[in-house]
Amino acid sequence: MNIILLGPPGAGKGTQARRLVDGRGMVQLSTGDMLREARTSGTEMGRVVADVMDRGDLVTDEIVIGLIREKLEAAPEKSYIFDGFPRTLKQADALGDLLAEFGQKLDVALELRVNDEALVERIVGRAREAVAAGGEARADDNEESLKTRLLAYYKMTSPLVGYYYAKGLYARTDGLASIEEVSKGVREKLGL
Repeated sequence: MNIILLGPPGAGKGTQARRLVDGRGMVQLSTGDMLREARTSGTEMGRVVADVMDRGDLVTDEIVIGLIREKLEAAPEKSYIFDGFPRTLKQADALGDLLAEFGQKLDVALELRVNDEALVERIVGRAREAVAAGGEARADDNEESLKTRLLAYYKMTSPLVGYYYAKGLYARTDGLASIEEVSKGVREKLGL
């Protein structure tokens, strides 16, 4: 089974992906994690990623697809969770082509639905809790930053909902419930 987790920043995609990895043995492909890993890998692709990131440029679709290709080549028999990818319709088409190349398909694009105001409260609260516990809040866990990230999400990524709906691959569950309730909803939507 190959799935995409959709939802704005802070919706819980990473948390739910980790639960599927732990409970189902799936492989999480997080774009950010793959870029950080590639940068220090010493591979040809890693050198390209490091060069782009060192210049402060955005990583191209071709680079991200190349990183996903490497992961699929390494373990084509695995089930994958795509977290943070695709972000655009162009990337969605490229992912579909890449999966087909490996004799695989996407089974579902699952959106963790959230209310923006509640999401902002959740993220700002998470930052306060981290600081109160003596830790540090993520640099982007503040209201202004989150609103900017939400705008980018809705502008670039929300068209994927219609894209996957039209393909009969779209499902959604409540992303603002407790972690356990969201996990239950995810498992139900995935038929697990």
